[in-house]
Amino acid sequence: MICLLLALPAVPSHAETPTDSYLDALADAAPAPVLQWADCRDGFSCATAQVPLDYAQPGSRTIGLSLIKLPAADPARRIGTLFVNFGGPGRSGVQRLRERARWPWLFSEALRARFDLVSWDTRGVADSAPVRCFPDATAQQLFLTAYPPLPGAADGERPFFTASKSLAEQCQANAGDLLPHVSTVDTARDLDLLRRAVGDEKLTYHGISYGTYLGALYANMFPGRVRAMALDGSLDFRGNAGIDTVDQPIDTRQDVATGISGTFDAMLSSCTAAGPKCAFSEGNPVDKWHRIIDRVRREPIAWDGTRYDYSAVITAAGALSNPAAWPQLADTLQHLYDLRDTPYRPEDALAEAMSLVGRAAEIGTGSAGNANTYDDNYTEAFDAIQCGDSRVPRDESVYSALAVSEDQRVPYFGRLGVLGAMTCAYWPQTAVRPYSGPWDRRTAAPILVINGRNDPATPLAGAAAGARELADAHLLVIEGAGHSSMYVHSTCAEAAKREYLIAGTLPPAEATCPADGNPFERN
Repeated sequence: MICLLLALPAVPSHAETPTDSYLDALADAAPAPVLQWADCRDGFSCATAQVPLDYAQPGSRTIGLSLIKLPAADPARRIGTLFVNFGGPGRSGVQRLRERARWPWLFSEALRARFDLVSWDTRGVADSAPVRCFPDATAQQLFLTAYPPLPGAADGERPFFTASKSLAEQCQANAGDLLPHVSTVDTARDLDLLRRAVGDEKLTYHGISYGTYLGALYANMFPGRVRAMALDGSLDFRGNAGIDTVDQPIDTRQDVATGISGTFDAMLSSCTAAGPKCAFSEGNPVDKWHRIIDRVRREPIAWDGTRYDYSAVITAAGALSNPAAWPQLADTLQHLYDLRDTPYRPEDALAEAMSLVGRAAEIGTGSAGNANTYDDNYTEAFDAIQCGDSRVPRDESVYSALAVSEDQRVPYFGRLGVLGAMTCAYWPQTAVRPYSGPWDRRTAAPILVINGRNDPATPLAGAAAGARELADAHLLVIEGAGHSSMYVHSTCAEAAKREYLIAGTLPPAEATCPADGNPFERN
């Protein structure tokens, strides 16, 4: 250990913040985790990797990262490990690989034959030193159940702002020791230790959605260690960090509102093309949508025990990431259209509230089968990572003004991009640690960026900007709607990604791939 430390830069004084290069050197000096893989059902193996909590003090406290692996189906032809981050941030990579490793449009048999697929719960998430902002699951569920909906108009902003601030304060009070150490910069250092732990000289990586940001940071922090990197459903990386425009919220910088609007239009077009297979296709779906909006601006609609006010309808209509859910959305829209002239009765919407209260009660008594265990920390982990990664406005009036101007610019969906990560406006400043660059370090291999023509979460313009920010990235466009090739089925895009990851072969410049069929016509 002494010999390793002698090669490091001089230690910054106590009053200084350690530089990124100094911390990267410390990460290099840290020993690779020892992975003891054990069977964990259905052909998967699981392990725990011990990594430093604070890379400025690598010899101090460590945390365990939960990993899962699906071994290569053809060990004799195995190339190495394909690390996968499924996005979020805040979702369990362990659970998602278990669920999705055998989705053929995402990981074909040919790809699974050549690589061990490995994913992990990133720090702060699920079983990897989880950020927990409440003392137990009962407190968590009661708080989240009472959380006000995203406000569709100015009169709903005050309770929403108050709840967002309270969540940030709860996180600082209950997880303040973790918050400064869960940003993507530290996760990129973890990923390099994991690469070393599996014995790969260079990293092969597939990042989806938020996972593209992790990939971009790794590529610039460790450019010589990239073997192949597919970034799927990609971001404007500088925009995510708030390098150039700190006066706007995260999703406004990414222009998510335009992405949602374009995808909603594509959904209505697919519905019309599908005819009777889409419940909302009869007549003019665009006109029917406007009639629904006119109604819920006057008063809500009660249907199936749920109160659909303007905010609820916009939020439901904006949930477009997975085209497999579009038929259900079309069914909901048709029911709302059919009920557009029915007077609202509050008692018809009581079932939703009673269901939520009952769920919280079940958690508190253990009757849901979890005995008050803290099973899901997605909301807290999302905020801890996203807010730690990004500089945003701290003044509530900025959000109120932008909600109005963005709704004027992008009707219906503008404010979704303004208020979607409101907790970040109140996040403790000591935990805001965005990556500041460089962004254009030349990697040992070119990077493949994949994005849909209409993506509601990572719009194509942002993906193109992110590709330009990297020194050597090539963009492949899927001519479809939905979020990433994880949800937008494209045999062509999977083949291009597979050939790149296996052989390093890039698709032709300015290539595009069709999506596979109409979502309303799949079985």
